[in-house]
Amino acid sequence: MDLRVRGRDGVDGRRQPIVAVLGHVDHGKTSLLDHIRNLGSRSQGSVMAREAGGITQHIGATEVPAEILNGICGPLLKGKEFLSPGLLFIDTPGHHSFTSLRTRGGALADIAILVIDIMDGCKPQTLESIRILRESKTPFIIAMNKVDRLYGWNSERGRSTAKSLGEQSSDVIGYLEEKHWKLVAQLGENGFNAERYDRITDFTNTIAMVPCSAKEGEGIQDLLAVVIGLAERYLESQLTDVEGSGTATVLEVKEERGLGKTLDIILSKGSISKGDEIVVATENGPKRTKVRGMFSPRGMTEMRDAGDRWDPVDSVHAAAGVKVSAVDLEDVLAGTTLHVVNTEEEAEEAWMKAKEESTLSIDLKDNGVCIKADTLGGLEALAFELGERDISIRAASVGKITRRDVRIAEVGKEPEERVILAFSTNALPDAKKEIEKPSSDLCLIEGEIVYHIMEQHEEWRENVLAEKEKEEREMVVHPGRLLFLPDHTFRASKPAVIGVRVLGGRIHIGQRLMKDGMQIGQVKSIKKGQDNQKEAIQGDEVAIAIDGAVKRPGEESMEATHVTVGRQIDEGDVLLVSVPETHVRILRKRELSAVEKEILEEIIIMHRRNPDTPRWGL
Repeated sequence: MDLRVRGRDGVDGRRQPIVAVLGHVDHGKTSLLDHIRNLGSRSQGSVMAREAGGITQHIGATEVPAEILNGICGPLLKGKEFLSPGLLFIDTPGHHSFTSLRTRGGALADIAILVIDIMDGCKPQTLESIRILRESKTPFIIAMNKVDRLYGWNSERGRSTAKSLGEQSSDVIGYLEEKHWKLVAQLGENGFNAERYDRITDFTNTIAMVPCSAKEGEGIQDLLAVVIGLAERYLESQLTDVEGSGTATVLEVKEERGLGKTLDIILSKGSISKGDEIVVATENGPKRTKVRGMFSPRGMTEMRDAGDRWDPVDSVHAAAGVKVSAVDLEDVLAGTTLHVVNTEEEAEEAWMKAKEESTLSIDLKDNGVCIKADTLGGLEALAFELGERDISIRAASVGKITRRDVRIAEVGKEPEERVILAFSTNALPDAKKEIEKPSSDLCLIEGEIVYHIMEQHEEWRENVLAEKEKEEREMVVHPGRLLFLPDHTFRASKPAVIGVRVLGGRIHIGQRLMKDGMQIGQVKSIKKGQDNQKEAIQGDEVAIAIDGAVKRPGEESMEATHVTVGRQIDEGDVLLVSVPETHVRILRKRELSAVEKEILEEIIIMHRRNPDTPRWGL
């Protein structure tokens, strides 16, 4: 394999390649980066242990210097050294809802590592990552991770793939080949020609696959050697594009003691210096400000986890991760582009681009839920999940939850709309007080993992809809069939009090009853033993009081006569709940039991026998 590595001559004028790590959730992206970060004496330990739920949810960035890479990959390179000054890794979210954030990661990268669990093969997020890489025209290498899970695999920490393959049994190699060809076939179905890296002669038309184990550290040097070798061989023109005005991606907006609001950025092109003018995208549109100070993470510290390990710098060249301090960064949108501008022409062009980025791409409706997040990518992640569930969004914004957000959310037309879903952000004190008021019916669902938020929302929504349906059910008259039990006349009239068994459906206080199409009064009370009830359901035997006027089929007005046992009703009669015609249309959209449907059809047929109402219930 010709990696065309060269000496250190000519490092000046080249930037380090930006490497994105993508793949399906739990396939080992962060574990892989954890291993790389722990390879040098300046390593800072596991990011995975500090991530919510062990899943990376923001684009993270880590620089790995050339001297460490040369030390790791030296045995494979026979003493040669890399030309590039190092690698800048960006770790992208793996959960499938992070489409937008991960797309930014793919577009930002020069080259990518697509991590695939060798035991699982291609999963939905794997295929989505492939789509992103194809659309952004980003070359990639496949890390066939978790080879240590192959039955009988003999692991040795830090061993290269090349050496490891020669020390496995023939059975294990057979298992590896089986998984290998299955993955090759899956990639082939998606239009990619892939092969194991040590079998490739032409890297321009074949995706390199490197068997490895992030857990055991096997094959990592092979993976790194292929990544940087391909980057230097095929991406030379873009790696030398370090001059000119800087372009960066804003990872996070943070409050730093003594500095106020700062931006964590990945500089992907050109340079940025203290005193430069920059254009950024904010919630309220483009903003132009000036760099007041810049700070670089010390050693191999992960940017999001650097704490106080930052060194001040005057100028930074691509590619690099850096913290920027400037005036008035309060409402900058994370996940957008920062432009360094040196001329008015550049400023005008950057202003238009920032204006476009400041406009949310989320489709807002007149009704729906309210969503908040700490970054634009997080907001779009929530919107994606809600869209998958056909749930409308009424308001969406980046930042802390304010009283204004509470006001917007609490006036939702329906109870299931009075909710705020908040990803990696929380409510300001005054907004929190409003939400916690006893009189408030607003729900706040917070979390740092999107699918946990969605699970909580789904459970809350089901409960709200069930309660709503229960209330509506009490208002909408449901079908019911009653048997007037023999020897159960407790009072003949004014009101008639009789014992009944509910044969099907239900009866509720206030509902009218009918017999043979004739309305015979209204249920005034329901009693079971000594207890009063609002309703009785199928199987219940209860005493009911019936009073009110009688209405015969086809008659417009009610008779003043009170319902009387022995006249309008007799023991042994079967009575039906009188369902209003307007309620029939509502009931047909509800989930009724088989018995309720049968009773409803009986009521409809009864009304349609009347020549004056042949289309009753339509």
